[in-house]
Amino acid sequence: MRKPFGIAFIACLAFLLLFTSQPPTEAASLVKMGSANGDVWDLQFRLNTAGYYTEKPDGHFGAVTADAVRRFQRSYGLPADGVVGAQTWTVLKKVSVNRAELDQLAKLIYSEARGESYTGQVAVGAVVMNRLRSKEFPNSIAAVIFQPRAFTAIDDGQFWLTPNATAYRAALDAVRGWDPSNGCLYYFNPHVATSKWIWTRPQKITIGSHIFCM
Repeated sequence: MRKPFGIAFIACLAFLLLFTSQPPTEAASLVKMGSANGDVWDLQFRLNTAGYYTEKPDGHFGAVTADAVRRFQRSYGLPADGVVGAQTWTVLKKVSVNRAELDQLAKLIYSEARGESYTGQVAVGAVVMNRLRSKEFPNSIAAVIFQPRAFTAIDDGQFWLTPNATAYRAALDAVRGWDPSNGCLYYFNPHVATSKWIWTRPQKITIGSHIFCM
C-alpha cells in the first residue's frame, strides 16, 4: 500500500522542482545607455510626465535620457548611475504614469471634477497619486481607480466620457507633485454623499464642492 504513495510523492517533488526552478517571467527590464526598445519609450514617457525629460520619446537611450535618469535617481535617493534596474523602475512607477495611465487619470479627473476649479481638479488627481504611493491601496493607477466603490464616476459610467485638455493638464500637474489636497486619500461632496463612514475621516481642506480628508 506504500508504493502508490511513494510514486505520487516523487511525482509531486519533480513537479515542484521543475516549476520553482524557472526564472520569473515578470522580471524588471534593465535599460541603459544604448538600449533601444519599448521599455525605453515607456521610461522616457514616464520621466516626461514626472518632469525630468523634455524631449519627445523616441525609444533610444542616449545621453539626454541618461542625464534625466540620473537626476531622477538623485531626487529619490537612488544610486545615480544612469542605469534603470528594478529599484529605479519601482520608484519611478510610484511617481509617474505611462500613456494609458495618463488617459485613465485624465478621465477620472474629468468625470469626477469637471465642474470644479482647476485647483480642485488637480486635487482629485493628487488623491489618486497619494493612494498609489500608500501601502493601504493597490499599486497601480488602474487598480486604484477601479477599486470597488472607490469613485462614483466608475459606478455611474461617467468615467468613460472623453476628457478635455484641462483634465490632461491637471493630471500632469498631479503626477508632477502638485497636491492641493495636502496628502489626502479621500474626498467627497457633502451635499450628495450617502456614506456615513466618509464623515468619520479626518478632514483637512475644502476645495470647491469637495471636502478632502485622510
